[in-house]
Amino acid sequence: MTDVQDRALGALTGLALGDALGMPTQSMSRERIGRELGPITGLVAGPPDQPIAPGMPAGSITDDTEQALLVARLLVDGDGRVDAREFADALMAWEQRMRDKGSLDLLGPSTSAAIAAIAAGGDPAEAGSGGTTNGAAMRVTPVGVAVSSSDPDALLEAVHDLSFVTHNTGLGLSAAATVAGAVSAGIDGAGLLEAIGFGLALGRRAERLGRWVAGASIPARAEWALRQARTMTTAELADFLSDVVGTSVQSQESVVSALLITQHFRHEPFDGLCFAASIGGDTDTIAAMAGAMLGARFGDAVFPAAAVQTVVDVSGIDLTRTATELLELRGAQVHAVAP
Repeated sequence: MTDVQDRALGALTGLALGDALGMPTQSMSRERIGRELGPITGLVAGPPDQPIAPGMPAGSITDDTEQALLVARLLVDGDGRVDAREFADALMAWEQRMRDKGSLDLLGPSTSAAIAAIAAGGDPAEAGSGGTTNGAAMRVTPVGVAVSSSDPDALLEAVHDLSFVTHNTGLGLSAAATVAGAVSAGIDGAGLLEAIGFGLALGRRAERLGRWVAGASIPARAEWALRQARTMTTAELADFLSDVVGTSVQSQESVVSALLITQHFRHEPFDGLCFAASIGGDTDTIAAMAGAMLGARFGDAVFPAAAVQTVVDVSGIDLTRTATELLELRGAQVHAVAP
């Protein structure tokens, strides 16, 4: 494979692996995770009393990867364009399938509210006007794979088109643009910190596209936090994320936490995903976003092959095919990897 193919596959692989690592700990406190599971060092099954994924097999993905792959399929089938109503219908159908099989892993608060409004006859352009949580950011990685950072305007437009239905606020769109921008720049060969910087710059532009809601700017908050965390030990970072940044479903917390983990663990990506799975809160989403950004920079080989194969086998997903199809949409030149 070319370097671009390695990194595109790495983005999807990191997303799925991080998601599966965080599956058994999602919505649990850091203290409870440490007491009942210990530090996460690999794939484990969901405990019987897991709040969302009780008893799920080790290696199972959650809504983060499932919805990202749904976005990928819509992008491929639509030759890079997705109708807003079609996207809403696809999300509703996905949730119904989850309900039919008894899953507790359903749509998040912002997405659920938007889809309910559309189902009741509301305008898709207005349905996402309250969406501030991380649902758009968690499923946006395929957009970063499909659209090159060499055309920021096209990338921003694609992020908006796949996000506004459920997250049409400055916060929701900024969160998604930051993740997609970092992924896309990483695939194009940017260094990790450069890719994060590109994502934050795209996130600043996205703030102006959606409805204003009260809340701290994600790029501004992230830039401050990244500076503070630059010289922290891993133990200090854990306390900083838990006590200062936050690890909830709110975009200002989870997206910033994912960026900090990406920066800190740039030399040990898999350890970073295990750390994210151990930190408490929205662990599967934080680990998935960090995994996507790390994988986009370093390629799929940076993750343990056995763990990746377990996720692929248990969840029945074909990440290689998806990456190939998204790259066909991208049409980017192969860039040399930055030092």
